[in-house]
Formats: sequence, structure tokens, C-alpha cells
Amino acid sequence: MSTAYSTAAAADRHRPMSREERKVILGSSLGTVFEWYDFYLYGSLAGLIGTHFFSQYPEGTRNIFALLTFAAGFLVRPFGALVFGRIGDLVGRKYTFLVTILIMGASTFIVGLLPGSDTIGILAPILLIVLRCLQGLALGGEYGGAATYVAEHAPNGRRGFYTSFIQITATAGLFLSLLVILGVRTWTGEADFAAWGWRIPFLLSVVLLGISVWIRSTLNESPAFQKMKEEGTHSKAPLSEAFGQWKNAKWAILALLGLTMGQAVVWYTGQFYALFFLGSIAKVDGPTTNLLIAWSLLLGSGFFVFFGWLSDKIGRKPIILGGCLLAALTYFPLFKLLTAEANPALHQAQQTIPVTVLTDPSTCSFQFNPVGTARFTQPCDIAKAALARASVKYSVEALPNNGAAAGTAVRIKDGAPIIATDPTFQQQLTAALTAAGYPAASNPTVVKMSGPFDIFREQPAVLIGVLTILVIYVTMVYGPIAAALVELFPTRIRYTSMSLPYHIGNGWFGGLLPATSLAMVAQTGDTYYGLWYPIVIALATVVIGAIFIPETKDRDIFEAEESGTNVRA
Repeated sequence: MSTAYSTAAAADRHRPMSREERKVILGSSLGTVFEWYDFYLYGSLAGLIGTHFFSQYPEGTRNIFALLTFAAGFLVRPFGALVFGRIGDLVGRKYTFLVTILIMGASTFIVGLLPGSDTIGILAPILLIVLRCLQGLALGGEYGGAATYVAEHAPNGRRGFYTSFIQITATAGLFLSLLVILGVRTWTGEADFAAWGWRIPFLLSVVLLGISVWIRSTLNESPAFQKMKEEGTHSKAPLSEAFGQWKNAKWAILALLGLTMGQAVVWYTGQFYALFFLGSIAKVDGPTTNLLIAWSLLLGSGFFVFFGWLSDKIGRKPIILGGCLLAALTYFPLFKLLTAEANPALHQAQQTIPVTVLTDPSTCSFQFNPVGTARFTQPCDIAKAALARASVKYSVEALPNNGAAAGTAVRIKDGAPIIATDPTFQQQLTAALTAAGYPAASNPTVVKMSGPFDIFREQPAVLIGVLTILVIYVTMVYGPIAAALVELFPTRIRYTSMSLPYHIGNGWFGGLLPATSLAMVAQTGDTYYGLWYPIVIALATVVIGAIFIPETKDRDIFEAEESGTNVRA
């Protein structure tokens, strides 16, 4: 690090943020707010959207449409990162992420106008999938552009602090979508909301789009890119330079394995899997679950900026890898505490009531079902799925050869086996579980909040505390990640290089976490076994990141271009 850089960084750390820098952060962050607004909007309204676009088709056709619609949200993003990353490194940051937000915003708005399948037939789901693909492609270029643009405007020694404001927008998008849906639902009533009111949140996105485009159109190109263009040092072929040359491609691979892979699973576990766990496994009602998560996000989100600021002082690596390590070491006790506080009767039953699945293990499937469309029809799968839905802890015992003819059965304590192929299997199972001590649906011990400020009792207070810890882990790994990725790559291929590992990590490793974890729970009968997925990946990131990822907080992103170096040890 040069003396000139050290002097400039020391001066920049203490000056206030300028008006232009605030506008840069606002204009960039609004796009990511838009991204998460749409993400939560589509997720929250997926049932109604499916009713209007898929329900009248045969099951096989409906399943294909559901799969394609889901895939567009996650799997297409890395391709968008390649397309728009290349344009961003060729043409410029400002114009590229102006295009991405226009595509994303227009696609979201048109979903609100799109006629249903009862009006235009099979064209409706096809157009919906096309719009989702366009959204996915645009989102693939949006984050990399916003992070790069802000980082290249940030003063020396403050990139972590400046880029951390982009990371907080996920929470803003969540709150905005919840507020809009709640407001529209209240205004229209449930019947009208289901019929046509669900379209209004999509249509209202045009307001956010207009503001974002107006602000972004007034911004200047990033100084790092402008300087590079003037000097004629920009890349003529960013894709081939970033991924066709091993000296550069290896850093994209290491960024994925040593940073974004672990960041993604910690993020998805702390927010999305925790939401799923409370509702589906701990059996907390939807409104209470949403309130608990909302409070934890409200209390914890300020740490995005705190850890971004701290990373400017002590480094990106210790915070990101420390968050991964803390999460891996504490997930099991924290999630067990969630169950014990949220549903004490269920927690007690899981510890004291033995349940066994008697079956031929070779007939059991690994029930990986990311879009909810697969059908598992073997008796073993039926029994396991029923127990997993009921949050029952169970073991599997192989049937003796002479007992295989009896088929799969469930035995609770020392009771009579319940045959999975019996037409009344589900009713018998529910009755037997309740008789043995598993709580019924009306279980009075489960936490229930009467309103948003019913937080001063032990149950909600402890749960909000645990969930806030999970959110703090998220802020540790996510707050400094943009700065770390920006600093890892040279300006000439930065947009292209950083976008791909980010979206593979978050779109694939993170996006598939809920389905993978649920399949692991059903496979083993242990309601906490799914936590091994994020734990193993987070620990792998700790090891790889500690060995191979350099510390970058003091890196001069201009100096690397001037010296022509791409790899920084």
C-alpha cells in the first residue's frame, strides 16, 4: 500500500459524506429495494398467482409451469450476471444498471396487467415465465452494478461503510412489500383481493421505478470506470478475460467458495429458513411468525451498516468468516431454543416420545422437492412425509425379511403399528400421536401474539432475541460482502467477475437451502438435521476463505489498474 494512499485514506475516513455520495447510495440502493420488493411480493402472492395462471391445466402441465417460474427466480440470475456484467465493463456502470432497473421494473409492472389463463389460455403462464426470466436476468446485473458503482464512488478507507447501505435494502424491500399487501388487502377486502386486488402491489411498483430511474439518470459515471476509459485501459472482452484466463478465473471460484457460498447459507438460514422453521416445524401461526421475524429484522438491520463500518477498520475477512463460524457453532442450540420457547409441548414430546418407522429402507426416497411439484408415492415416503409435516422426531427400523409383506408402518411408543397404506392412515396417525402426548393443533402452549407490540412477555421476547441473533449473523456476513467482492477484482473486469460468484452463491446455494434442509429432515426424522446443510457449507467457507482469500480493506482499487496487476496476494 502506497504512502499517498495511506495519507488519502486517513483524510477521507474523517470527512462527512457529500451530497453527491448520498445521492449515489440512494439511487443504487433503490434498485435493490425494488429487487427485494418484487422477491417478497411474488413469494407472498404465489398462491393467488398460481390460481390465476396455472390451476386450470392438467397436473403435469401445471408442474412444468411451476418449475419454470421458480427456476427463473434463482437459476437465471447468474446468466444475467454474465450478460450485464459484460455490458457494465464495456459500456459503463451507470447506463448498465439503468437498463437493468428498467427491465426489472417493467416486468414487475406488466405482471399486474397480465390477463389470466381463463382469458388468454396457455399464453398467460408462458408470458408470466418470460417476465420472470427477464426479471431474473435483470436482477443478475442489478446487484453487481449497484455494489460496483457505490464502491467506486466511495472515498478511500470507507468502502465497507458506503456499500453496507445496499445490503440493508433487503429488509426495506420486505417491509415495503408487507405494508403494501396489508394496505391493499385491508382496502379491497379478502374476496376482491383474491379476484383482482393482488395485482395492485405489482402496479404500484411503477412509482418506485419512476423515482429510481429519475435519480439514476442524474448520476455521473463512476470515477474509477471513467478514469479507466480515458486512459484506454478498459477490457475489450470482459468475459474471456474474467473467466477464460486462469489468473482471473481462479479468483471468481475462490470468491464463491471462500466468501459468497457461506454468506448465502447464513443469510438464508437467518431470515428465510427461520421463517419456515417457525411456521412449518414449530407450528406458530402465520401472523405471529411474521411479527417475530419483522421485529428481529427491525432490531438487527442496523448492524449491516455497523459491520460495514467495522470492516473498514479491522478487515472484511474476520467479520465475514467470523459470522460464518459463529453461525455454524450455534445454530443447533439456537434453533432448539426456538422450538422450546415457541412450542414447549411439542419440544417436550420430541424429547420423550419414541416414534419408529418400520420399513424396507431401500424403498425410501430422498424427498428433495424445491417447487412442491414432485409426488412421492412409496409407503415409506408417505409415512415419513406425514411425520415430518407433524414435526415428529422419529427413527427408521428395517423390517425383517418375513415382515416385509406387511408394508411400511409407524409405531408410536409400544403401540400397535399403523400401516401407511391404510386409507385412514393419516387419521389414525394423528389420533395416536395426540394420545401419546404430541400436542393437538389447538395447543395452548404455542406462542401467539395479539398484536405488533405484544412483545413484553417471556415467549415473544425470548424468540425475538434469538431471531435477532440470527439476523446479526446475517449482517456480519452480508454487510461487508459487497466491498470484499469489489476489492477482489480489477476495475476492467470487476462488474463481470463479482456478479457471477455472488449470484451463484445466493441464487443456488442459498435459494435451494429450504428445500434441501426439509428433505434432510424427512430423510432422518430429526427436525434439526437440515441445519447441517448451512453448517457444513459455512465451515467450508471459513476454511477456504481463511487460507486463500486475501484481506482487501486497504487495497487501492485505482492503483491496481495503474500497475496492470490483476491478482493481489
